[in-house]
Amino acid sequence: MSNILIIKHGSLGDIAQISGVLRDIRETLIHDKIFILSTSAYVELLTRCPYVDGVIIDKRLSRLNFFYLLKLKKMLEKFNFSTVLDLQNSSRTSFYRKYLFNIPNWSSTETKLKEGTKKKDFNLVSVLERFKFQLENSGISVKYTLKPDFSWACLNVDRIVNKYSGKKLILILPFCSPQLPHKKWPYYNDLIKIIKLKHTNLEIVIAPGPNEIEEAKEIDAISITNDENALNIMELAGLIKKSDYIIGNDTGPAHIAAHLKKRGIVLFGHHTTAKKVAIETDNLKALTVRDLKKLSAEMVYSTIKKELDLIFIN
Repeated sequence: MSNILIIKHGSLGDIAQISGVLRDIRETLIHDKIFILSTSAYVELLTRCPYVDGVIIDKRLSRLNFFYLLKLKKMLEKFNFSTVLDLQNSSRTSFYRKYLFNIPNWSSTETKLKEGTKKKDFNLVSVLERFKFQLENSGISVKYTLKPDFSWACLNVDRIVNKYSGKKLILILPFCSPQLPHKKWPYYNDLIKIIKLKHTNLEIVIAPGPNEIEEAKEIDAISITNDENALNIMELAGLIKKSDYIIGNDTGPAHIAAHLKKRGIVLFGHHTTAKKVAIETDNLKALTVRDLKKLSAEMVYSTIKKELDLIFIN
């Protein structure tokens, strides 16, 4: 039996995406102990994951903080890891490989790329296809990587949601990271107004994060919280699972929806493509335009009208 280290720092959407990867690693390395190095934001979530045996926190302090790096190095050396599966594939983890950890069996896109293939070209491929390539070239049997299932993360939120509504739910995901404002579609209230007028049987809800409570007051929808606190990741996953339709920006919660096989639509601008981030499924579709500010609420509604009618029928 060996100890295996997986590295995945985030973001939330990335964590949801590797659900299939983690399962493939678990089922291939069935006799080994599997640990994941991640940030404190995902410790509670990853502790629930049935495919890993332990979670190790990386504070990701400055690479000039030699005291921290030495402490991290000594901590990881105690586990005597035989293999590292670097799913972050970042400049930081490349630095770890070259200068911090003496682990020869290190799997990353950098170490597994075919000769003559440039990493910048490889990064244009769908993220799940990249993981598939990495795993297959690391001796891992791939069965679930291309179809992640995030259901292991969901908590039952009936107690929370039933206080607000007994109707079928449309969950709007209108928020995004302050560092990524170009991902944010600006006309959710206009769309909500149309839906409320034409689909009175549906309840429209949002789930603001800890830093989005005030912003949520500007959205004309029921704001779902747990005793006035933002839902945690597992509760949010439970709400997404319970919802009948999802409308949102290209953010972590939208990726959770994709990997819970939810019906819905994700609105994309020019920042990337749905194919590259591997968010589209049979149920969750992408509506892509060059400029999100020129995508009207009427255009979005005309795209989803048939789906909303089906929710009413069912």
